[in-house]
Amino acid sequence: MKKRTRLGIEVLLNEKIDVLKGQRIGLVCNQASVLPDSFRHAADVFFEHPEIDLTTLFGPQHGIRGDVQYNMIETPHVRDARTGIMVYSLYSEVREPTEEMLADVDTIVVDLQDVGCRIYTFVYTMANCMRAAAKYGKRVVVCDRPNPINGNAIEGNITEDEFTSFVGQFALPTRHGMTIGELAKMFNEHFGIGCDLEVIEMTDWSREMWGEDTGLPWILPSPNIPDVDTCVVFPATVHLEGTELSEGRGTTLPFFLNGAPFIDAYAWAAELRNFDLPGVAFREAYFQPTFCEFAGQTCGGVQLHITDRNAFTPVITGVAMVKTAYDLYPDHFQWRQNDYEYEFGKNPFDVVCGTDKIRKAIETGVSLKEIEDSWVEGLKEFDEIRKPYLLY
Repeated sequence: MKKRTRLGIEVLLNEKIDVLKGQRIGLVCNQASVLPDSFRHAADVFFEHPEIDLTTLFGPQHGIRGDVQYNMIETPHVRDARTGIMVYSLYSEVREPTEEMLADVDTIVVDLQDVGCRIYTFVYTMANCMRAAAKYGKRVVVCDRPNPINGNAIEGNITEDEFTSFVGQFALPTRHGMTIGELAKMFNEHFGIGCDLEVIEMTDWSREMWGEDTGLPWILPSPNIPDVDTCVVFPATVHLEGTELSEGRGTTLPFFLNGAPFIDAYAWAAELRNFDLPGVAFREAYFQPTFCEFAGQTCGGVQLHITDRNAFTPVITGVAMVKTAYDLYPDHFQWRQNDYEYEFGKNPFDVVCGTDKIRKAIETGVSLKEIEDSWVEGLKEFDEIRKPYLLY
């Protein structure tokens, strides 16, 4: 029987506990931060551990227990109901721990499950903790977890400096093919954060693995990522967050169901099939979100069915969806009208993409192939840059 992957947090607790001895610990975690055999939350385990002095908790977007929905600013100062320890929200008016928040902390431990896509905030919460650690003389220990959509495939454009945001702080492609521990090393060394960092590696994980190959249970890291399949499709349909289309929030299939009341489901599906995109089928679909965009309204659209994960190219698929909706419905299509991820005054689609080139290409009728070809050199360069930081 194949061994399951052992997480960094398991290695830390069972073999490297000395790393934490004599230290006051601040833990960055959420509801997916569990020990896989017991299903116990890391905060509870740290709190009860006789050799760990847990003093502070930090929560990323959606909160430490995962109860906060889409793009909401949480109350930044609460006590955890279970442990009674102070929880500071790092998805509020404060994104980086302050000196006051770190007053009772010597070492920040990060245990967060990423989804393998640049457009996801947890790795930037980690980066902000690393910056604070560098400022205030603290240490950071990152407990590695698998990239659920494998550690080989990379795809998409590279974020440009003028379009950095909390969904893209660094020059990464949309699908980066790295683990959170590998990203921590890259952020620290290549991108110059320069904190005192230790990454606790996993065992029995290899780069070709998808989430299910690890033998680990999947705990949803945010409310609309209920399973690994959603991680697979997320780098595609997250692009719709930069438009006034629904990406399926408020349905039972977020990121699989996509559309709007003005869309002819059959026409959109037919147009998308014309691209003959690999590893995906488009089924015409109708749905009615219960919240978020078009709540209570019937939307025409498509459901994505992933037929071959290894062939599927999610980023260009997402761009194709936006491009076809723009071309088919010029009188109705709109780029998102309100600010995105609290990046004020920027076009939200540009924030999602980390560039304005994709939006301008769509607006001027540039072909899908030309858009995808424009990524090639950047991806080659990134693939070389990341090599020194790969741990597996």
